[in-house]
Amino acid sequence: MIDLVLSSEVRAAKDAGRAIVALESTIITHGMPYPQNVEVAAKVEQDIRDAGATPATIAVINGKLHVGLEPDQLQSLGQAKGVAKLSRADMAACIATGGTGATTVAATMIAAHYAGIEIFATGGIGGVHKGAETTFDISADLHELAQTRVTVVAAGAKAILDVPKTLEVLETLGVPVIAYGQDAFPAFWSAQSQLAAPLRMDDAAQIARAHAARNALGLPGGQLVANPIPEGDQIPAEELAPIIKAAQADADTHGISGKGVTPYLLQRIFELTEGRSLTANIALVRNNARLAAQIAQDLINISR
Repeated sequence: MIDLVLSSEVRAAKDAGRAIVALESTIITHGMPYPQNVEVAAKVEQDIRDAGATPATIAVINGKLHVGLEPDQLQSLGQAKGVAKLSRADMAACIATGGTGATTVAATMIAAHYAGIEIFATGGIGGVHKGAETTFDISADLHELAQTRVTVVAAGAKAILDVPKTLEVLETLGVPVIAYGQDAFPAFWSAQSQLAAPLRMDDAAQIARAHAARNALGLPGGQLVANPIPEGDQIPAEELAPIIKAAQADADTHGISGKGVTPYLLQRIFELTEGRSLTANIALVRNNARLAAQIAQDLINISR
């Protein structure tokens, strides 16, 4: 059996039938240094509370699956060293061996579904990496969206990816990709891209109804809600394109491959934008948290 530990706040919300939004924990352990990581995580949680829902940050701690972290646990995780980065392939192993790990998109979806939480807010999903036709480097996030019934609110796929191929794979897997309030698929740090989104919805209630309808039809998998970063916080796509290209060239020069590609590129882009990419990343995560809270509340209203 899995040791599932609910925070006092999440347990109270479940007992009262209130809306809950899942949050991943890799932003805490692998996204930025202490204490900024804990400060940002606390702000995102408070954004969800202010929007009327309950945050549930998910992590594996000493072999126990925690859904919702107490303030002292958030602080401890933010300062911990050697924390594993968990996805579908290694989450169960971490639990079985009594390890501590932070959840990626795929692992957070698994844990949220296990705990009965249907809405999850993150920054951006993983996807098809550039050159995947030879490396086969495709994120487990895409297959998780195809099989786990959780609606994921993100600012699109990470801009360092091959986004057109990512959308093609999502289409093949039957994952609904819904742009919120616009026709274009957002480009993570940028609100707009040249790619059309397969679907568009303009309010949270529509998204909640679509989630409920998929459940009623017995369809597997969740939805990807692509929520554009607010224009005042974005870095325009035309400004970012040469920066991403330069970072990728640096990665190739240094022989970076596999799991090392994403953290290398994100760090290099942070350097080349003089920190603006991280500032935009924080803004988009908080924006996604607020929308996810609205969707979660509307889903509760539908079920009553």
